[in-house]
Amino acid sequence: MSASDPTRRGIDTLGIRDATLALGPSLAAAVEIGEAIDHLPAGEDVANVLVVGMGADGLVGDVLHAVGDLFLPVPVTVAKGYDAPSFVGPDTFVVAVSHSGETEETLQAAEEAIQSGARLLAVTSGGTLAELAGGENAALALVPDAPAARTALGSMLAPPLLALERMGIFPGAHGWIDAAVDQLERRALQLSSDRSPAADLARRIGRTIPIVYGSGAVGRATAARWKTQINENAKAPAFANFLSEVCHNEVAGWGQNGDLTRQVFQLVFLRHDEEHPRQAERYRALETMLEEVVGAVHQVEAEGDGALAQILDLVLYGDVVSLELAGQEGLDPGPVPAVDDLARMLEA
Repeated sequence: MSASDPTRRGIDTLGIRDATLALGPSLAAAVEIGEAIDHLPAGEDVANVLVVGMGADGLVGDVLHAVGDLFLPVPVTVAKGYDAPSFVGPDTFVVAVSHSGETEETLQAAEEAIQSGARLLAVTSGGTLAELAGGENAALALVPDAPAARTALGSMLAPPLLALERMGIFPGAHGWIDAAVDQLERRALQLSSDRSPAADLARRIGRTIPIVYGSGAVGRATAARWKTQINENAKAPAFANFLSEVCHNEVAGWGQNGDLTRQVFQLVFLRHDEEHPRQAERYRALETMLEEVVGAVHQVEAEGDGALAQILDLVLYGDVVSLELAGQEGLDPGPVPAVDDLARMLEA
């Protein structure tokens, strides 16, 4: 079955698959947006960075946090909720991310941050968040529309990275983005081929519940993305956690009912070059301990030059796995009826 065969691709009314595979080009195209941002604070006036965003928008914060943990001289905190943390003040640079511009939690947190004297960068395709930034003379990165927020990561990620570079907080961001774009182009070709490893993995984990483990900030962000993409695109349950935390608690939960868990769960380990050396030993130990109580253990190795390239490589890989899972079941990856229904219930 070829990569273009509609029986493999399934129904895709919103064009999610094409937008997903265009992660590299969308990241590259957004460089110009990041270079044009006005009203940025001076880096020496910034003591901390706060990223606010929900759902797919929040992944921008997770990626910035992962990169920040490794390389940035100031802490990057991610807030996914209504309230800005109490530490927010005039020396905080707040990146508010909402593709629609209408995410109520993000809007409230951004307003609170402004009231606390923080400097704001709004990353959005328009809506109320863009109006808020304009009214406050704040920095604004106006990104193009997309079929869904979860396909807009590239366009929403490049602007804050380049803003931090221009502020002197993340020197070399252009080079990191270039390396990521190169890797994403290579991976997209592989995942679109007749021998796509994502399609093979989807066949293996299909109709089971995948549990995705990563390590460190890189693995934590990417494992969470795998989970939510399987939830939204494939309309299937999935779970995620991270090492070393798994080894201090969750591993105890596999001690019983192996005859049941073998039929239901499979593990996916996300590996990358930023792992602490001890994590390789933990992965080996976990596989030995758990191989008899789960259906299978799979490993996905990140590729690419640098942490950003490897994060986005794992993101793209998982995104396509979720699309393959949807295709196997004849599901449309675009609409998310459960999310829409819940939103309507809250509006009533």
